[in-house]
Amino acid sequence: MGSEETNQAGQPEQAPYEEGKRAGAHPFVVIVGVILGLWLLMWLYIPSGKNRPATMSDSVQTTVADEPDSAPVIFKVKGTIPEVNAIIVLVPSQATNSQIIGLLKRFHAARLTHTLSTLLPPTTPGHKLGDHAVADIYVFSQHEFSNPEAVRVLARGAHAPGEFYPQAIPFETTMEHVRGHYRIDLNDTAEPDKASLGFADESGVHSKHYRRIF
Repeated sequence: MGSEETNQAGQPEQAPYEEGKRAGAHPFVVIVGVILGLWLLMWLYIPSGKNRPATMSDSVQTTVADEPDSAPVIFKVKGTIPEVNAIIVLVPSQATNSQIIGLLKRFHAARLTHTLSTLLPPTTPGHKLGDHAVADIYVFSQHEFSNPEAVRVLARGAHAPGEFYPQAIPFETTMEHVRGHYRIDLNDTAEPDKASLGFADESGVHSKHYRRIF
């Protein structure tokens, strides 16, 4: 009595299951083992971000943002407005946004190489800083808005008192029809060139499709 029981082979027998005592592995060890197993499966079978196949939205966004149209857009100068140093440019209604971007970048490249006068009439002839020292180039694709009256409305800005110009086209209507805008001001040495799809005035009021290019 009080001594450990033995079997016929003389080996001590294992004590029978007793209530309140833990049988098998500790639960913490089991949980850790499960977590490690799941992590290993994820590491083996789920590709990393670098190896993840490109989705349709990824490829479409890259194409739209980075791949310009191969054909440059045809344009013609509809007129100039000397008192506001403005040039009106008309492009076909089928012109795409990437073609408009390409056109504005072409004007910019010509400005940097002092050859813009081969593409556009001068706005500041004889100026010490060049024939386009100050210029606002407005690109339209509709004849009814590519006119001096519409551009004068844009030049006055969104906050010009309406009672002074009762016959003018509303600013909000006109700016929505600007396809592209290129502002040159060589007196501003910090930022002499600004270009955008759509239009924004100096106060920050802008069209729905406004997007800064440079």
